[in-house]
Amino acid sequence: MTVTQPVLRARRVVTTRAGGVSAPPYDSFNLGDHVGDDPAAVEANRRRLASVIGLPYERLVWMEQIHSRNVTVVDGPVRGPVPATDALVTREPGLALVTLSADCVPVLLSDEEAGVIAAVHAGRIGARVGIVPRVLDAMTELGARPERIGAFLGPAASGRRYEVPASMQADVEAHLPGSATRTVAGTPALDLRAGLRRQLLEHGVTAVAEDPRCTIEDPTLFSHRRQAPTGRLAAVIWLEAGPDPAAGGGR
Repeated sequence: MTVTQPVLRARRVVTTRAGGVSAPPYDSFNLGDHVGDDPAAVEANRRRLASVIGLPYERLVWMEQIHSRNVTVVDGPVRGPVPATDALVTREPGLALVTLSADCVPVLLSDEEAGVIAAVHAGRIGARVGIVPRVLDAMTELGARPERIGAFLGPAASGRRYEVPASMQADVEAHLPGSATRTVAGTPALDLRAGLRRQLLEHGVTAVAEDPRCTIEDPTLFSHRRQAPTGRLAAVIWLEAGPDPAAGGGR
C-alpha cells in the first residue's frame, strides 16, 4: 500500500463590498475596524469571512496597519490586531493572514514547498520605503526561496485614476522604479502595482499574478479616493494541507 503524504497549498481570497451587514457608507461587507463603522457589524462581517473560508474565527490574524515597512512573523492565533505592522509572515498551516485595503495594494506571497506565506499592505508610503523586499527577506529566513515564491497583487487604485502631484510621482518613482505613469486625463499618476511587479521580478520572484481591477473605478470594491469614509476589503492567504496529487495510491 502506498501512503500519500499531505502537502501544503496556499489558498487566497479577496472580498468585495457585497454580502455583509454594515450600513452605508460602509455597505455592506466592511472588514475594517478603524473606519468608523459599527463594531458589531464589523465583527459579524469578520465572522462570516471566517465561516466562508472554513476556518475558526480565531485563526484569522489581523494587522494594525500604519503604512510602514514593519514585518511580523506569527506562529499562531493572535488576540486583537498585531500592533504597528504592515506585513505578516507565517509557517503555520490553517492560520489566515489578512491585509485590508481600499486603494492600497494587497500583496499575497507564498512558497508552498517551504510552507511559508505572507500578507502585505503596500500603500504608497509602504511601497516607497520597501515593505516588499523586507517581507521577502523575512520569508527567506524561514526557508523560502524567491524563485519559488508566487506573488499575487490584488485590486488597487490603477494608474489610470491615481492622480498625484508631480513632485510626489517623482519621489515614489525614485524609490519604486516603474510606478510613474499618466492618468486618462494625462496628469501625473502612480501605478503601484507596476512598480511592485518590477520590484518583485528584480528580487527573483518570477511568478507574479495580478487582479487588474481598479478600486477607484469599480463600485463593487471599496475606494477611499472615490468615497470617504468607506469600508475596507480583505485579501487573505492561508496554508491548507491536502494529499499530494503527484503521489499514486494502490494496494
